[in-house]
Amino acid sequence: MYVCLCQGVTDGQIREAIMDGCCSYREVRETLSVASKCGKCACVAKQVVRETLTELQVSQAALAYPAEFSVA
Repeated sequence: MYVCLCQGVTDGQIREAIMDGCCSYREVRETLSVASKCGKCACVAKQVVRETLTELQVSQAALAYPAEFSVA
């Protein structure tokens, strides 16, 4: 879905920017120029960034402690 119509930025592009190393809304904004014109998309863009970063944290936490882990 398009998040920023002024710049033509989609939620997929925001997620991809995070997977490529952006760690904050500010970095996503600098990379994709999202919310740099009219700013109406800023709330939705921040929400996508927040959700994606949370998903990454949860998935990384799950990898850190696999279910088969046993103390020897």
